[in-house]
Amino acid sequence: MPEAASWCLYLLECRNGAYYAGITNRLDARYAAHVAGTGAKYTRANPPVRLLAQRDYPDRSAASRAEAQLKRLPRAEKLAFFAT
Repeated sequence: MPEAASWCLYLLECRNGAYYAGITNRLDARYAAHVAGTGAKYTRANPPVRLLAQRDYPDRSAASRAEAQLKRLPRAEKLAFFAT
């Protein structure tokens, strides 16, 4: 049985200065989709300028829980979330 891909929580900085958080199991492809305008609706209108941070998780459920936790934080604490 092939090993399951790990999931990743990522944080982007968008052209308008806002942060965008998401999860994926293929970060390179997902970032390219955001840049190309074929990713999330938000990043179609506000393309990313850089990847700020990422953290790996063993499965989608864990990544989703971390994403929800990250999105509840104030902007000033979002980068620090990845340092812990």
